[in-house]
Amino acid sequence: MDFHPQPRSGTPKPWAFPTPERGTLPNGLTVLRCHRPGQEVVAVEVNLLAPLDAEPEGLDGVATIMARALNEGTDKHDAEEFAAELERCGATLDSHADHPGVRVSLEVPVSRLPKALGLMADALRAPAFPDSEIERLVANRLDEIPHELANPARRAAKELSHELFPAESRMSRPRQGTEETVRGIDAAAVRAFYEAHVRPATATAVVVGDLEGVDLDAALTDTLGAWKGSTAEPRPMPPISADDSGRVVIVDRPGAVQTQLLIGRIGADRHDRVWPAQLLGVYCLGGTLTSRLDRVLREEKGYTYGVRSFGQVLRSTPEGTGAAMLAISGSVATDVTGPALADLWQVLRTLAAEGLTDEERDVAVRNLVGVAPLRYETAAAVAGTLADQVEQFLPDDFQGQLYARLAETGTVEATAAAVNALPADRLVTILVGDASQIADPVRELGIGEVKVVTGG
Repeated sequence: MDFHPQPRSGTPKPWAFPTPERGTLPNGLTVLRCHRPGQEVVAVEVNLLAPLDAEPEGLDGVATIMARALNEGTDKHDAEEFAAELERCGATLDSHADHPGVRVSLEVPVSRLPKALGLMADALRAPAFPDSEIERLVANRLDEIPHELANPARRAAKELSHELFPAESRMSRPRQGTEETVRGIDAAAVRAFYEAHVRPATATAVVVGDLEGVDLDAALTDTLGAWKGSTAEPRPMPPISADDSGRVVIVDRPGAVQTQLLIGRIGADRHDRVWPAQLLGVYCLGGTLTSRLDRVLREEKGYTYGVRSFGQVLRSTPEGTGAAMLAISGSVATDVTGPALADLWQVLRTLAAEGLTDEERDVAVRNLVGVAPLRYETAAAVAGTLADQVEQFLPDDFQGQLYARLAETGTVEATAAAVNALPADRLVTILVGDASQIADPVRELGIGEVKVVTGG
């Protein structure tokens, strides 16, 4: 039998995360552009400096409603017409609000980029915010809240923020508002928030895709460049503080067959020199199915389908400060909640006492650095990361430099960063489960005072 000859691998090509070209339109809008040959679907990300802590008192969630309303009609098209125009372009336009600000995302075939940019510009320049659409979006948001409270992972995240941050901090409250605050939002409140915080002078647009033959300067000038708005004084950012004294909060869910775990504190953001080592060490601890937490809790003990550790930037400042949420999350069966936590804490203590192995470090570097070209195959992935850098006030070449720093980080450095990120005695533990079954076993562990709250 004759077989087709086995293909030979080619010579590896060098890869680096792209560094964009930076410029500014006459209206003050900052533009980052990145030519990616072969990427026929162009991704555009616009960062708006409209942070959650700028929301008026008692109107938590107004930034989210405003973000959702941006594509619900403009001065040229009502909501249905606007959706139809996007569809004709083969484009999608989405937006969301988070602590640093509002992000508006567009994806469109490159052949229809100018038309889609015009629609995006209309949404930013002159959103209609009709009363009927705002009322509908508020009603939709109110419908979402009970479902979020019923979701153990979402409920745990809500409780962790409430526990970590002081009550006066916006970070202590749900990003998208509570039932009480959302009910108070109307079209006038949305317009007022838009007028106070949305302007080209404080916005940045990231454009990524195959831009060969595209007159991007003309397209931007005719669309986003026509967006007018006043300048604004830099808005002071309140400092981030948190109480990470070791303690346990059980959100009682009588009859629950599983316990949702969320264990966390705040730590260094991406401005800090420790970030590469922290990223690597936390990844070794619980970044994949082969990481240490999974090896013990999933493979050896069978307590869980998976436990993950991660670091997620909360907010950064132009001065180079900020904070990230460092956390461990997963779920276990109710009857093994105590043993699972005992073993999890033993993993943390063993890490502090014995450190990571060189093999763990090498595997993590290969996973984080080696798969980066696959992670950034699409224009949207590149644009999202560049927009994150803008949002966090990082240099344009940050991501590219990060991979070099990860490759240079040693096992001892990664160990120290992981131990400092998730110290066994400075963690706030949230458990969503049946308090009658799990409270006593958890108290016996001695990992902190145990408090039980209702599941609402």
